[in-house]
Amino acid sequence: MAATETHQAIETVFRIEQARLIAGLARMVRDVGLAEELAQDALVIALSEWPQTGVPKNPGAWLMAAAKRRAIDGFRRNRMLARKHAEIGRDLEDERDTGIEDIEAAMDDDVGDERLSLIFTACHPVLSTEARAALTLRLIGGLTTDEIARAFLSNEATIAQRIVRAKKTLGNAGLTFEVPRGKEREQRLASVLEVIYLIFNEGYSATAGEDLIRPAVCAEAQRLGRILAALAPDEPEVFGLLALMEIQASRLPARTAPDGAPMPLTEQNRARWDQLLIRRGLAALERAEALGGANGPYALQAALAACHARARKAEDTDWKRIAALYDSLSAVMPSPVVDLNRAVAYSMAFGPEAGLKLVDEIAQAAALRNYAPLPAAKGDFLFRAGRLAEARVQFERAAEFSRNERERAFLLGRAAACGGGPHCGTPAGQT
Repeated sequence: MAATETHQAIETVFRIEQARLIAGLARMVRDVGLAEELAQDALVIALSEWPQTGVPKNPGAWLMAAAKRRAIDGFRRNRMLARKHAEIGRDLEDERDTGIEDIEAAMDDDVGDERLSLIFTACHPVLSTEARAALTLRLIGGLTTDEIARAFLSNEATIAQRIVRAKKTLGNAGLTFEVPRGKEREQRLASVLEVIYLIFNEGYSATAGEDLIRPAVCAEAQRLGRILAALAPDEPEVFGLLALMEIQASRLPARTAPDGAPMPLTEQNRARWDQLLIRRGLAALERAEALGGANGPYALQAALAACHARARKAEDTDWKRIAALYDSLSAVMPSPVVDLNRAVAYSMAFGPEAGLKLVDEIAQAAALRNYAPLPAAKGDFLFRAGRLAEARVQFERAAEFSRNERERAFLLGRAAACGGGPHCGTPAGQT
């Protein structure tokens, strides 16, 4: 294998294994920041050795062993933390006897997933809600600070500082890295759900880079959602979130054209939607509603997604019901982004002028400053109202704000079409 191919393989393996590495290391060294450093050290060692020796049969186990050995070296240098040194040393001896799979099984908690325990740790009450989400996205989702900043409608410097402070706070708190039980688990559940959904959203609509979607990131969020559903079978919002992710993920095969360009919801080939995921999502939504959670934020969003899933053709979509659901969602989860999506729904249900009226009411919201979907939506409303010159300006503005190359090209295409030629397309934000 050529050196370039080996490096690409290493980077791919590390992206897949990073969260598990950090989670396993954090449980041993009791320090998130140190665990992340050790994982990075293992990557550096792999980049040095694998081009000569080849990618090992079990690269995840190799990286974990390398990180553990680096941890031992650090403890030796500092001449302290003797107990942890001995503990990790025993782990290494056990690995030689029983294999990495047995070690990982022994370290598992009651839900059988180290990454989930790391999410609950990152969502500890000692951190602010924003810090919990940012830290977990960094450690579990493997997102960059820039990607997290886009997800939070914030700036990169703020997010970077937030993550550094969060890791320091957790380190100083001396926490046990495991899934909490009883009331403590319930208290942290809301922020865990928020984090998982943010991870899903980054996969569903990538904030930057060449790819519009990252199915593997969505799949990780769905997997964690399913684990949570098994963990908390009587929590309606857990099933609401799971329903939302499953139904949204069902569209992934149809969300992009063969060239990778975005495919608007109303133009998607619905025969390509994953019917198994739709059935799973609808079943989870039914469970959430049966548990009395029909008006929960995630269940309401799942109900919105279900309206699209149940429409065999775009023209069959019940936009008036969608608009009514957004009214309810805006009441229980007020936010400028929800209001923007509500404006899109109103434009489809009651005409573009209704959408323009609502979008003008939120245009000055600080959270929507430089937020590409806002001018994109307004451009769509203006186009459908026949105000093409104004629509073009809005699409060009949206393209300037977009950090995703596929999305930017799509928006510039709509802007060009507003000067004449093909139809500009369909509702912004509805993919």
